[in-house]
Amino acid sequence: MIQIKRVYEDYADSDGYRILVDRLWPRGLTKERAHVDEWVKEIAPSNELREWFHHDPTRFAEFKTKYLKELQEKKDLLAAIKKKALHHRVTLLYGAKDETHNQAQILLTLLKK
Repeated sequence: MIQIKRVYEDYADSDGYRILVDRLWPRGLTKERAHVDEWVKEIAPSNELREWFHHDPTRFAEFKTKYLKELQEKKDLLAAIKKKALHHRVTLLYGAKDETHNQAQILLTLLKK
């Protein structure tokens, strides 16, 4: 099972294996408080795409298209997450304030296919 959660939310045992999917470490959060098992920043949107999107909901549709194109070259990382989810609950962690318009939502949908 794969789910997503904002990294700033409290850790829970039910999160299982926690993977941070942001390119940048979350502001003001210590490693101890984050309870991150793995940081896969390579699966996050490129710096160029992240800066262009700038968490603007009006750009989300185009962001999604561009991000999915970037992910086509990350099949090994996607496969590793899927493999982990066969045996463990996996929680993808993200830092964005917007719980709807972020890369973790896109990743979740793609990984559940």
